Amino acid sequence: MTDRSHANSPRDRRDQRLDARPLPRSWRWFGIALRALHLIAVVLLGAALLGAPPRLPAPLVGGVLLATGALLFALEQWKTREHVFQLAGAGQIAKLALVAWMTLDASRAATLFWLVIVWSAVFAHAPASFRHTHVGDLLRLRH
Repeated sequence: MTDRSHANSPRDRRDQRLDARPLPRSWRWFGIALRALHLIAVVLLGAALLGAPPRLPAPLVGGVLLATGALLFALEQWKTREHVFQLAGAGQIAKLALVAWMTLDASRAATLFWLVIVWSAVFAHAPASFRHTHVGDLLRLRH
């Protein structure tokens, strides 16, 4: 008989949430291509916000940035069903909202752009134990 007293520990629940479905090889390459297109849009938008002549219309670049970000989120959600409930997923949703705001409000675009860049760097390089923390676990700590 196995001791299951730890089965409901926060660490065990986190480990269960981290079980990811593997992507088919073609989907993995699709995700890599999306990420590359996403980074191209980031660079084009950043260059335009810093004063370089726009290579493409800003609404187009913002739309590509938003669309590729949403598709990357969808791939992560498909891989890890709990992604939307983890800090990494919640952070991606917040970034998508900021990018949407950026495309609608040119007067705040530069500030929002830098906020998204910093936000992205923090979440990309934060420890997995932080990124994969379930939002509900944080809410329970407050009570």
